[in-house]
Amino acid sequence: MAECSGLQFVSPYAFEAMQKVDVVRLAALSDPELRLLLPCLVRMALCAPADQSQSWAQDKKLILRLLSGVEAVNSIVALLSVDFHALEQDASKEQQLRHKLGGGSGESILVSQLQHGLTLEFEHSDSPRRLRLVLSELLAIMNKVSESNGEFFLKSSELFESPVYLEEAADVLCILQAELPSLLPIVDVAEALLHVKNGAWFLCLLVANVPDSFNEVCRGLIKNGERQDEESVGGRRRTEALRHLCKMNPSQALRVRGMVVEECHLPGLGVALTLDHTKNESPDDGVSDLVCFVSGLLLGTNAKVRTWFGTFIRNGQQRKRDNISSVLWQMRRQLLLELMGILPTVRSTHIVEEADVDMEPNVSVYSGLKEEHVVKASALLRLYCALMGIAGLKPTDEEAEQLLQLMTSRPPATPAGVRFVSLSFCMLLAFSTLVSTPEQEQLMVMWLSWMIKEEAYFESISGVSASFGEMLLLVAMYFHSNQLSAIIDLVCSTLGMKIVIKPSSLSRMKTIFTQEIFTEQVVTAHAVRVPVTGNLSANITGFLPIHCIYQLLKSRSFTKHKVSIKDWIYRQLCETTTPLHPQLLPLIDVYINSILTPASKSNPEATNQPVTEQEILNVFQGLSGVNPNFCSQESGMQHDLCMWFYVQGENTRLTQRYSITTQLLVLYYVLSYEEALLANTKILGISAMQKKPKSYSSALMDQIPIKYLIRQAQGLQQELGGLHSALLRLLATNYPHLCIVEDWICEEQITGTDVLLRRMLLTNIAKNHSPKQLQEAFSMLPGNHTQLMQILEHLTLLSAGELIPYAEVLTSNMNRLLNAGVPRRILQTVNKLWMVLNTVMPRRLWVMTVNALQPSVKIVRQQKYTQNDLMIDPLIVLRCDQRVHRSPPLMDITLHMLNGYLLASKAYLNSHLKETAEQDIRPSQNNAMGPEAPEVTREELKNALLAAQDSAAVQILLEICLPTEEEKAQSSNTHSLLKSVHSTTGPKSPELEEEDSLLCNLREVQCLICCLLHQMYIADPNIVKLVHFQGYPCELLALTVAGIPSMHICLDFIPELIAQPELEKQIFAIQLLSFLCIQYALPKSLSVARLAINVMGTLLTVLTQSKRYAFFMPTLPCLVSFCQAFPPLYEDIMSLLIQIGQVCASDVATQTRDFDPIITRLQQLKEKPLEVSGLCKDSSNKSISRDIASMDPDVRLCQCVENTIIEIINMTVSGV
Repeated sequence: MAECSGLQFVSPYAFEAMQKVDVVRLAALSDPELRLLLPCLVRMALCAPADQSQSWAQDKKLILRLLSGVEAVNSIVALLSVDFHALEQDASKEQQLRHKLGGGSGESILVSQLQHGLTLEFEHSDSPRRLRLVLSELLAIMNKVSESNGEFFLKSSELFESPVYLEEAADVLCILQAELPSLLPIVDVAEALLHVKNGAWFLCLLVANVPDSFNEVCRGLIKNGERQDEESVGGRRRTEALRHLCKMNPSQALRVRGMVVEECHLPGLGVALTLDHTKNESPDDGVSDLVCFVSGLLLGTNAKVRTWFGTFIRNGQQRKRDNISSVLWQMRRQLLLELMGILPTVRSTHIVEEADVDMEPNVSVYSGLKEEHVVKASALLRLYCALMGIAGLKPTDEEAEQLLQLMTSRPPATPAGVRFVSLSFCMLLAFSTLVSTPEQEQLMVMWLSWMIKEEAYFESISGVSASFGEMLLLVAMYFHSNQLSAIIDLVCSTLGMKIVIKPSSLSRMKTIFTQEIFTEQVVTAHAVRVPVTGNLSANITGFLPIHCIYQLLKSRSFTKHKVSIKDWIYRQLCETTTPLHPQLLPLIDVYINSILTPASKSNPEATNQPVTEQEILNVFQGLSGVNPNFCSQESGMQHDLCMWFYVQGENTRLTQRYSITTQLLVLYYVLSYEEALLANTKILGISAMQKKPKSYSSALMDQIPIKYLIRQAQGLQQELGGLHSALLRLLATNYPHLCIVEDWICEEQITGTDVLLRRMLLTNIAKNHSPKQLQEAFSMLPGNHTQLMQILEHLTLLSAGELIPYAEVLTSNMNRLLNAGVPRRILQTVNKLWMVLNTVMPRRLWVMTVNALQPSVKIVRQQKYTQNDLMIDPLIVLRCDQRVHRSPPLMDITLHMLNGYLLASKAYLNSHLKETAEQDIRPSQNNAMGPEAPEVTREELKNALLAAQDSAAVQILLEICLPTEEEKAQSSNTHSLLKSVHSTTGPKSPELEEEDSLLCNLREVQCLICCLLHQMYIADPNIVKLVHFQGYPCELLALTVAGIPSMHICLDFIPELIAQPELEKQIFAIQLLSFLCIQYALPKSLSVARLAINVMGTLLTVLTQSKRYAFFMPTLPCLVSFCQAFPPLYEDIMSLLIQIGQVCASDVATQTRDFDPIITRLQQLKEKPLEVSGLCKDSSNKSISRDIASMDPDVRLCQCVENTIIEIINMTVSGV
């Protein structure tokens, strides 16, 4: 608004005085400044105030005294004397008339026909008419604004343009708005003033006389403004008016700028206000408000604001570049001035010496940036990146030259300097067009060479782990592997913004990097010399050496150029801590792959070296300060294992050399290496490698406390990321015996709140029990068990790690617990302690326990089994002292170890099969059956061996369930004693008799065995079939069917078992089926039972006399169970029994004896069972006594048939 240039605006001093009603400041104003504020001051002096205080009365007197000397006050007083109510009514009528006749109507109620022009009428009119003239003109403009639908127009009005009457018109305008606020809302009036000449001046006067309306007016003007203000005349006028308002009230300028961003309107105003604020603020070395504001718009999270401001930049560039008055040009000029202000201009002697002597004289070499300018320079670089990459700014030649000079300057060795170099480097990659001339390219190459040379110095001085040297290496590797998209991601990540970079724009930079600065051999050689990151964790952000090594490993650069990287990786793994850095696991995986897979077929030896066993052991021997008594030679524990665990006493202080993160990572490496080696055995066997990678020895694996480490990782899951889950996967695959479900459940129990509460009661005396004292207590066991019980109870309060030193003493004295007279409580406590120890050192504990429980003969011979022996033959566990079989707490331990070693044996055989797979590769090439035949055979042999092993374990366990001869004799003596007591004292309740039979060690051992068998059957149902096809004593069928819930699986294969040609298997199948029908009375059981009856009928017709007797004598009692479970089978079973009797009678018919009475009795039993039911027992007894001496098989079989029928009848009659 150039038309307002000659007018005097309200000063910030005067506006602040009006805002605060500071009479002293108002009195200090000059007459021209005071003239602009008269409407408000006169109303303030004449109107009745709401404030009746004495202080305001004094201020009011001062205001009256101030106004008394001003002549214009009289005209304003006259304006206030008008009847505003009548004026408002006439104005309302005029508005209605205009609305009815249209906005262009020339008739007016407020103003009668004008004799002269509007200016002359205003001059000659009195105060009421002046008010009407201004009001009529203002309403006309406001009405036209409302009808314009947002299209800007400029209204020509003599009243607002005549410089002579501007002050009088402004007085009238202010009085009208103050007295008629409902008719003339100040926001609408402000909007209308934008459409007349001198509108900004009138608007400032209006707001100055109503200072409380400043924010309301500004928000209204911004809300009604254009999205892009510099595109139209109206937008520029609105921006200029708001700038004048903010100059009048500079304290609210930034708040108005916030309204601009909030509404996403008038971007030029926001920049203009920032420029005004930048000029007013004191210059310093910090980041200017302009840089902060524009950076916030383009790099903020609000996409709407980013798009809005980006459009402003793009549209501004389309206009003429020499438009100095545009806000965009002013902004760019200011930014360029700030950039040039921090550029170093003094040549550095140190750098000149480094430069070539023949260097062109026009190549500028600057000294380093000042330390106080580095942060500001970084902010400017990011801002220019955002302007060019997001807003599409095209830099001028001058801007490009100055930017390049700033990017290639050399900052001091501080963290901010490292950040500046990284940003400059990424900006060169993102906007390679900034380098356009050979001189500029030479300057860039010099600067990159300086980066390479000074990288180590920067890192050592600044103390920043993530230096720009790693970024240089990473970019060089990406260029060599042509991963341009990865470079783009790296650039965007470093700059902190998503910008579009065309891969084609990186071609020149690629040539410079790969051919002039960083050849692939230089990259690999330099990468190995880069120091590892100390205490590497996820808290260290940025691009680290580990990123570079990972990319070089992935591209196989180390193996191509025969550079050893093993030591660097080992050192980095040793320098790790929590939280785990996310790049560590991928680094280990790609390192393992580089060990096993050659870089190329032409060079099969191009592989990396694995970590040595000694280096691995060093990580797990990192604990010091362990009590030497715990690792003495007498204890027999391996020193390496003892070094792992310690007692946390008051006087025990331990220092750990390696962190738990390092130990877990090395464990992950070892397990992953072994798994990958087994998976690649075939490929390695075919390859032409002379030195094939070898597996780590079993001795090494035995010395790694895997379970302890897994427990530690479980408590650090949040800090270890995916390491815990990865270790569990490897453990489940390679060490399934360490992943038994019961162990995990036991761990949950021993780490609960109950243990914490019990540990609160742990006294110092209890803590001081040593393994030697425990050994002495065990030695006193035959005579005194009180001390042992006390020590064991105290040990239950210790944690698993604290129990480790006592493991040897506990296991070596287990054979003492087998002697008679040892209290059950001691056995149970030892079992509890063993289970706690099993959570931290299962493999070593199992070996010690198996050796301790061996029979006394083997102990005397000092026959010791190793871990490998037990994995090859798990049945060694069951070759223990026979007394263990009747000690339930120790039998529980034995079964736990057996289950673990069976799982370990499966994993061992699987790995052995894979390790030796290469042995069949060469013979298979000449095999006519094809290359797959030998592998299938080996797999089948392995499965057969595992099945035989499992079935042998089951058969041994079932044999243990059988009572010994002593137990049978004791049971018979007990029954005879019970009968004698019964005859003298009366009948004994069956409940007490049953309870007495259950409270024995045999029954408890049977329950433990049945639980284990149930787990084995569920894990592999084929074991059930194999065991029952092999058969076992029929005395155990009642136990197995009732005690093993998974025995219902047998219903699936009993038809196949019955179909076997061996008579013993058929008998065993029918006996098994009889118990299953009682236990599981299901439709499937009914169908199988009916099949069994049919098979029995068929066999009756084909078996010889001797086989018939051998088959039916044990199977006929099973028919009673069939009838009990399924009454619908009664008819078929009775028919079968009569048929058996008839067949036997026909064989006896050739003899002289009369067999008819027996046949007749059988027919009567079938036809009239109820009539003879009462006589069944007597007749059977007589029959037995009569024919007891008969040894004829048919006679005995007929008697068995008769007894079976009698049992069925009794069962039916009694309703059982």
